[in-house]
Amino acid sequence: MSENNPIRVFVVHAFAEHPDYMKVFEYLESRPNFYYQNCARPDARAGSGESMQDELRRQIEPAEIVILPVTLFAINPVLVTFEVDTAMALKKPVLAIKSFGETIAIKKSLLDKADDIVEWNNRSITEAIKRLARNDASGQWEVIEFKLD
Repeated sequence: MSENNPIRVFVVHAFAEHPDYMKVFEYLESRPNFYYQNCARPDARAGSGESMQDELRRQIEPAEIVILPVTLFAINPVLVTFEVDTAMALKKPVLAIKSFGETIAIKKSLLDKADDIVEWNNRSITEAIKRLARNDASGQWEVIEFKLD
């Protein structure tokens, strides 16, 4: 992953810019040297029914990973399930991000579709993205320097 080769991500959106959808990008932006390209376009709602599903397929196809903030399931369970099922059909890994304090109960059947489930932590999210999307399990170590006087 580099600036010239960013990881292509699709964040589940159900055609709405939910606060947790936006928060994913805040977390990704807060990590130094983490480069990504957003394939999701919540503003590109194309009608309803089959045309909406076609638009979602077009958005998910170029992505290397699909990110699911689980709180979005409550907004539109049918559309969120479609997005996750499409990701699985296209052989894209799915990363679920738990709700803050795990206050939202999500169907086990949906969570079972996730390749990994993480907390809202910028390091956990970006490391899981790199591991699932690019098979990069190198991890990053934070260095703490101590003054020895």
